[in-house]
Amino acid sequence: MKWKDWDINLKVRLIGEGIFNILFWMYFPFMAIYFSATFGQGTAGLLLVLSQVFGTVIGLFGGYCADHFGRKRMMVFSAVGQAVCFAFFAAANSPWIVSPLMTFISFSLLGLFGQLYWPASHAMIADVVPEEHRANVFAIFYTSINVAVVIGPILGGIFFFNDRFAFLSVCAVVSAVLVFVLKRWIHETAPAAIETIDQPETPGRWTDYLKNQLGDYRVIFRDRVFMLYILAGILVAQTFMQLDLVIAVYTTGNVPKQTLIALGDWALSVDGKGLFSLMVSTNGLCVALLTVIVTKWMTKFKESSVFMGSAFCYGAAIIMVGSTLNVWLLLLAIVVFSWAELMTVGVQDSFVAKLAPEELRGQYFAASALRFSLGRTIAPMAIPMTVWLGYSLTFLILALLAFLGMGIYGIVFSLFNQRHQGQIVIGK
Repeated sequence: MKWKDWDINLKVRLIGEGIFNILFWMYFPFMAIYFSATFGQGTAGLLLVLSQVFGTVIGLFGGYCADHFGRKRMMVFSAVGQAVCFAFFAAANSPWIVSPLMTFISFSLLGLFGQLYWPASHAMIADVVPEEHRANVFAIFYTSINVAVVIGPILGGIFFFNDRFAFLSVCAVVSAVLVFVLKRWIHETAPAAIETIDQPETPGRWTDYLKNQLGDYRVIFRDRVFMLYILAGILVAQTFMQLDLVIAVYTTGNVPKQTLIALGDWALSVDGKGLFSLMVSTNGLCVALLTVIVTKWMTKFKESSVFMGSAFCYGAAIIMVGSTLNVWLLLLAIVVFSWAELMTVGVQDSFVAKLAPEELRGQYFAASALRFSLGRTIAPMAIPMTVWLGYSLTFLILALLAFLGMGIYGIVFSLFNQRHQGQIVIGK
């Protein structure tokens, strides 16, 4: 699908969200480090779990709203919330006040509004892109995120720790500009039958919405194939979520300064913090350069092989990380980690679109986000686990969860194939 054939919504969002994502990745990878240093590793892990619990609930609500009130309205609303949160985030790190608690609240609310934005965003892509092109379009959007992952942490290593107030103020301004862009240039794509935003409100109407939402999700959660897919994703997420959690704490706190490259009398050395930034950037660079290519390649294989192979590579990568303090071996582990990520980029959202009825598309995407939101909710517990069990055992447990997820993916696609052969139906 060529650029000239793209819907205007996709073009505007790819550029606008790309800029916003660069700013996001200038602070996000460093938040676990910030909270661990401020509150302690145990408290930081529990606080991050708490913020993700709320995010999980909000994400499901966002999927319902995307289907019943429209994609555009939810995206604009979420962008407004993010702009306000960034303003408070900046204020909590200003020359006049420094408040770790306010920083945590702002960071958590940013995540909540992101959970509202995501289902509408993905549903909009599925609305305007034909099925045969969806995997590639999803891959291109994912590539834009990972271009940001390459650039963001490098800049963030400078500005987040040295000029946080100015940086967060810029984030607030850019978020406000994104609100204007979304409101001015994108159009609604939700099926006309579900657009009820012009209907008058009646007393008690919110209870009807709640009942309808629960009814819709009851249908979704009776989809056995989909629920097993979510379960496998949650288990595998315990590995790839650790890049910004345990891997961040492990490398910054344990890897000694080492020579990365030596040429004669000249040598380039990195310490733990520098290595972590390099690992995040390596991950982002691999995904940014190879996403579209690998996605096209992966569509030639069975989906079951792709998902199971990805889970195996995640498990292998996390074992590699926990087995060494050598700079080059850790970078090799991140390359394996990145390959695992590349295998399912685009393919995973395309698979959800196959499972979802058109009228429940936003909610299916919201429910599929449970792989990440519940995974992200549980993942911070690995930080206090390193205190209780040590790094080696913690990394081994994470790997075993990935391998368990690989087995469940095998069951998922066996049932999915039976469904398409007419042997099972949703809820049976």
